[in-house]
Amino acid sequence: MRKKRKSTSGRRGVQVFTLCISTTMVLVLLGLMVFSMLTANNLSKWVKENLTVTVMLGDTVSVADARGLCRELQRQPYAKHLSYISKEQALKEQTLAMGSDPSEFLGVNPFPASIEMQLYSDYANADSLRWIARQLKRNAKVSEVAYQEDLMDKVNVNLQKLSVLLLVLAGLLTFISYSLISNTVRLSVYARRFIIHTMKLVGASWGVIRGPFMRQFIGIGLLAALIACLVLGGIVYALYRYEPSIATLITERELAVTAGCVFLFGVLITAICTWLSVNRFLRMTAGDLYKI
Repeated sequence: MRKKRKSTSGRRGVQVFTLCISTTMVLVLLGLMVFSMLTANNLSKWVKENLTVTVMLGDTVSVADARGLCRELQRQPYAKHLSYISKEQALKEQTLAMGSDPSEFLGVNPFPASIEMQLYSDYANADSLRWIARQLKRNAKVSEVAYQEDLMDKVNVNLQKLSVLLLVLAGLLTFISYSLISNTVRLSVYARRFIIHTMKLVGASWGVIRGPFMRQFIGIGLLAALIACLVLGGIVYALYRYEPSIATLITERELAVTAGCVFLFGVLITAICTWLSVNRFLRMTAGDLYKI
């Protein structure tokens, strides 16, 4: 009798361990997907806010007037960062880039003063850029406005494609994870189907019968979520050690949302799977239990 109890206890321990490991693996994949979607949004914002709009000034514009224009632009809702480049600074930079001073054989400095402006991500799209360019060109101090419109369009299109791809993968992965965890929970409940039937015979309500199963499997889901968060934290730390600049894309908000989603998935999926699996056996008669 003691050996039989040890054998039953050992099998349950293996089932619990298997469910915990399989749930952890699924939650790690789901966490990676959520994390990728969040960081993709940050990457999109970072790329957009690092594209430069160059505002070239007229030759007659003084340094004081240029700095006044900078202050005026800084008050605009679309301007995130401005930097003024004088004619002398532009000549120096181009001389270093080309390896020769063009003013020596031209006799004059051919480069105009300019203002380099980075926009907030909400304004970094084709329509907003055209409107901003038209507004700037109305100013008599501005001779030309240059930006890489094709690059901006390509960035927006590629980021939209990436977002759609991640959403499709997230939906597919959620379905697969539910199927895997559901099968594992069902096998574990199946091993105790006769205990469920015995409890029904002595008059226990469905809620009383479900209670121990729900507590056990939700506890396993929480444990799996904790382990998954530790694994994901290790992955993020390894990425940071490999490329410290990735910290600009990963903030505490992304980490907290990812951890919250992992725990939410861990509780919800195990709770739903347990509820459905136990209810299935609760509906069966004694004859049905022997047929499956």
